[in-house]
Amino acid sequence: MNKLLLALAVTTLLSAPSLAQHDHSQMNDSVHVSQDMNIDPARQAKSKTSGPPNAADAIWGADAMRESREALYKEHGNMSVFWFQGDRLEYRARQAEDGYLWDVQGYYGGDTDKLWFKSEGEGSFGAQIEQAEVQALWSHAIGPFFDLQGGVRQDFNGPERTHFALGVQGIAPYFLEIDLATFLSTKGDLTARIEGEYDHRLTQKLILQPRAEINLSAQDIPELEIGSGIDSIEAGLRLRYEITPEFGPYFGIEQEWKLGGSRDFAIADGEDPSVTNYVVGLRFWF
Repeated sequence: MNKLLLALAVTTLLSAPSLAQHDHSQMNDSVHVSQDMNIDPARQAKSKTSGPPNAADAIWGADAMRESREALYKEHGNMSVFWFQGDRLEYRARQAEDGYLWDVQGYYGGDTDKLWFKSEGEGSFGAQIEQAEVQALWSHAIGPFFDLQGGVRQDFNGPERTHFALGVQGIAPYFLEIDLATFLSTKGDLTARIEGEYDHRLTQKLILQPRAEINLSAQDIPELEIGSGIDSIEAGLRLRYEITPEFGPYFGIEQEWKLGGSRDFAIADGEDPSVTNYVVGLRFWF
């Protein structure tokens, strides 16, 4: 009996410090909680900072630090870069004469303002270029994902025309790339173009890209064989293999439709208003 009591006493003594420590730690936690609850939220938010944002001005002077901040912004925050992309360089097999197409773009500038250039065109082998244009645009960021663009577009096919261009370009939700532009020519013709494409990554290197383009005109333009309303629609699907992120061959199919007055112009010239293109091409950027 005495041995049992002695064992219980020893056990109680050995466990007492740990119990005391446990209770003490619980008390500290409760104190910390109560102290945090008593702190003024405004003071708590202020205490998270490490001083005024321009504290270095007190040591080196505002003028010296202003120059340093401008240099930092210029070298790291608004560095001008050059980017160029061949979006579509392709051979087109179709029922009539086979053809070709190019669609390239690029820019030089910083995060906010850039100088953009774009060019696209197409034609049939052994014939004159059917359509060719070059755009020079000033681009200004109007949000994290979209730029407002304005400038000049020059056409080189048929009756040459110069256009004033205004539009937006960027990335919509779900990484849909959008390019919407309106054009006012020196002849007073008002047209518009809507382009959209999406890269669906099947694997790390294999990418399926659906693409669509709609061209519209506010009036008939007989000399260009364009009717008012929706002039034409293009819809295609391309499968690209990225050998590297900067270089990827592809193949696919694209359907073109001429509608309304444009369809009537095509039929009058003996052309098919609906054309299927089987394409093989290359996409690259640097």
